[in-house]
Amino acid sequence: MTDTTLTLPRASAETPGDQSWLTSLADWTVSLMEIIGPVGAGVAIALENLFPPLPSEVVLPMAGLTASRGSFTLFEALLWTTIGSVVGAFALYGLGRWLGAARLRAVAAKVPLLHPEDVDRTVAWFERHGGKAVFFGRMVPIFRSLISIPAGVAKMPLWRFGLLTAAGSLIWNTIFVLAGYLLGENWHIIEQYADILQYVVIAAVAIGVAWFLYVRVRSLLASRREV
Repeated sequence: MTDTTLTLPRASAETPGDQSWLTSLADWTVSLMEIIGPVGAGVAIALENLFPPLPSEVVLPMAGLTASRGSFTLFEALLWTTIGSVVGAFALYGLGRWLGAARLRAVAAKVPLLHPEDVDRTVAWFERHGGKAVFFGRMVPIFRSLISIPAGVAKMPLWRFGLLTAAGSLIWNTIFVLAGYLLGENWHIIEQYADILQYVVIAAVAIGVAWFLYVRVRSLLASRREV
């Protein structure tokens, strides 16, 4: 019988702590796929959607690498990772539907610097641009998971949310699964470029939050001076 156990590559450029974390995740992902086949790739990606700190940039290339070793086909890797993305997204969509605009308005009314009207504006914006947000959001780190919650709050039709999520996820998944399939033992090269994108997104979010706080604090101080 042929031994199909994968020997995982090591990313020598990483620090020992990072290497241990990524290697453990890669080991777990491959073990899951070896036990239950391509369904394991879907399960891993569904969990990545629910827990954004789990990097799809590691999970998806391992699905491609496993497919390149013949454990299952490339088509199965793409199919099940996309199914996993949709399942995970629907779980967060359900959370958004459960929270609802009314609950979020009540929470916003109690949080300093937030107003119930912020929720209304966000829902109104999502009703106008939600389709593009869901589709392109699936290809942006961090937002690829979180975008499902406002979709649920805005009560985007299930069929539309599912179709846009599947389309956006298929593009993102294909890039990283193919990278693992074609790069083989050098799959970790893609991480360098994915990390740059993630840092850009984090920086943009930080700047946006800082600007929001600046505007709200300035408005609050101005209203106090007028009293």
